[in-house]
Amino acid sequence: MAKVTIVQVIYNNRRYIEPVFSAIFSQTYKDFNVVAVISGNDDKGKELLMEKFPQVEIIDPGYNIGFAAGHNLVFKKYQSEFFQLVNPDLILEPQYIERMLKAFDDPKVGAATGKLYQFKDLRFKIEDYRNNKILDTTGVTIFKSGRARDRGQHEVDNGQYDQLVNVQAVSAAGAMYRRSALLHMKMSRLSTGHLALSTNPEYFDEDFHSYWEDVDLSWRMSNAGWKNIFVPLAIGYHGREAGSSKKGYADVIGFIRHHKKLSPRVRELNYQNHIFMYIKNSPYFYPQFFAREFFMFFYVLFFEIGTFKVLPQMFKLMPKMWEKRKLISTIITI
Repeated sequence: MAKVTIVQVIYNNRRYIEPVFSAIFSQTYKDFNVVAVISGNDDKGKELLMEKFPQVEIIDPGYNIGFAAGHNLVFKKYQSEFFQLVNPDLILEPQYIERMLKAFDDPKVGAATGKLYQFKDLRFKIEDYRNNKILDTTGVTIFKSGRARDRGQHEVDNGQYDQLVNVQAVSAAGAMYRRSALLHMKMSRLSTGHLALSTNPEYFDEDFHSYWEDVDLSWRMSNAGWKNIFVPLAIGYHGREAGSSKKGYADVIGFIRHHKKLSPRVRELNYQNHIFMYIKNSPYFYPQFFAREFFMFFYVLFFEIGTFKVLPQMFKLMPKMWEKRKLISTIITI
């Protein structure tokens, strides 16, 4: 059994397959296996993967299983001590996994992320990626309002994030998780429809499908006593398509323009899941949360009215989120 299982959920990402998997198999750390879950194959990426990288084990459920459920399949099936997630658009430096593992010498570290930079053009060579010093994530900061933002995103890296530190959450784009921490966090659906801490576990919350499931998991880990760590020497390059606007709320026009570029489905999941995440994990319902949601409601009403298509689903799932909040509160702190 490999010590590390590398996981990728692929959704029509053929254009990234060769550079991303070439980087995976160039890692200096060698005790790993690689699993790809096919969530969408309209571009025949699965066939390219089988041709170019036959050593990759493929799981193809035959439908868009989503980020959360796709990774949960692998967490359940494999007994590796660590799971290294690699987004379909993430290119790792050769020492990424080796350096990430060192952070787990501390037995209380449940999750870690490296320093990820942005890249926009696959035609670039790796040397060109290294010359780009625009940060994508160095961990995630969670505010009392429920807003969560990648630390340093869009900033020029001048060494301001060169310390190994605890962070509130990690982006799953390049996160590594300790198996025992995942097991501590698991939730299960019983045949009655209720939840329990037992068999058929969920690690990422599958009701999220995609988006915010990583911050939700990190927040649960933190509340249970696990550490989320930023490892500055582990370097990767992320072609993220759905990030935050450069100046956030400080530039309202830029915020609106950024959101308009996102697909309707991404906007719906963003709106739903950031509320679910807060309900499940926040120790208190701070006034900042209600103030932010008040303004977000009117923003969506005037600028993204289509996002409200998700409301029937939200109302249907809301009782389950409260049930999950109660369940999470029973998890024993390490």
